[in-house]
Amino acid sequence: MIRTEAIVAAAEGANPLIPNWWEILVTAVGFAVLMFLVFKYIAPALENAYQNRVDAIEGGLEKAEKAQAEANALKADYEQQQQDGYAEANRIREEARTEGAQILAEAREKATAEASRLVEQANAQIAAERLQAESSLRHDVGSLATTLASRIVGESLEDDARSQRVVDRFLEDLERNSTAGVAE
Repeated sequence: MIRTEAIVAAAEGANPLIPNWWEILVTAVGFAVLMFLVFKYIAPALENAYQNRVDAIEGGLEKAEKAQAEANALKADYEQQQQDGYAEANRIREEARTEGAQILAEAREKATAEASRLVEQANAQIAAERLQAESSLRHDVGSLATTLASRIVGESLEDDARSQRVVDRFLEDLERNSTAGVAE
């Protein structure tokens, strides 16, 4: 065990509340060296790491803002191109409608002109065939009338000039009678 005498001797010479001066000096030198090392090496490294972190965050924010601005510009450009495309499509559609209406009108006009031409041609052909038929009928009726008259009279009425006059007079009388019947 510890001898009580050693404890009493130690207690008489040292005050536990007042440290020894050499302990204060060693502690102060150690603290000064520690503070020197902290301020010289550790604090700049921590400050550098803090600044790098701040720069990285701010750089990321700037990049994000720049990317957002570019995305907004691209979106606006895309929307403008889309609007231009819609406008172009509408313009092309309207041009096609106008062109279709014009083609349809031209086709109608051509068809009407062709129909008119065909009607005129048919009328002219009918008139020519009518004249030809009248001429043929006049000749046939004349020769039949002459033949019939010569049979009835018993004489030959072969004289062409005289028979032609008789036939013409007969046909004129027929026309006058038919015209008078229609007028009534």
